[in-house]
Amino acid sequence: MPKATKTKNGRGEPLTVSRPPLLVRGNDEAFRQFVHDTLAFASRIQAIRNALGSVIGLSGTQYTILIAIARENQENNIGINYIAESLHFSPAFVTIEVNKLVAAKLVTKKENPTDRRRVLLSTTPKALELLRSLTAVQRPVNDMLFESLSAEDFEWLRHKTPHLVDSADRALRLFDFMSANGDG
Repeated sequence: MPKATKTKNGRGEPLTVSRPPLLVRGNDEAFRQFVHDTLAFASRIQAIRNALGSVIGLSGTQYTILIAIARENQENNIGINYIAESLHFSPAFVTIEVNKLVAAKLVTKKENPTDRRRVLLSTTPKALELLRSLTAVQRPVNDMLFESLSAEDFEWLRHKTPHLVDSADRALRLFDFMSANGDG
């Protein structure tokens, strides 16, 4: 990677960002704290997802996929690719996890009438009952998890987060490219 020429706080430490909106008073300390706080929040939200899944006998990922199928299936006929895209997982990974949910009799698959190579997913009554039973824990936990957000904060954050996910995907590709070319 090219050497950073700007320093932080005059201590000779290279800046970890160079975009002016990410620098406060010319340094990256606020940015670094934001990254640390974001990682801590992501870790905790992952732990909550895993805990919610465990209440109904699933992994956190299986719970996430199941709830996505249940929520989306109310309005649409959905398949593996739709779930993979909306959850930012690979279709192959979703297929593996969906097969586990099918084996547990929580999800059914049927042939897509418009494309026989694809399947349509739906939740079983057993799955819906498990998800309904979980709301007694899920609701207060989610309320507390996001208690610091006002309606305006939530509106801003929910619209900004997909852009951050897209930026993260591009940043990963940039890192891979730079590493493969000896820049990393």
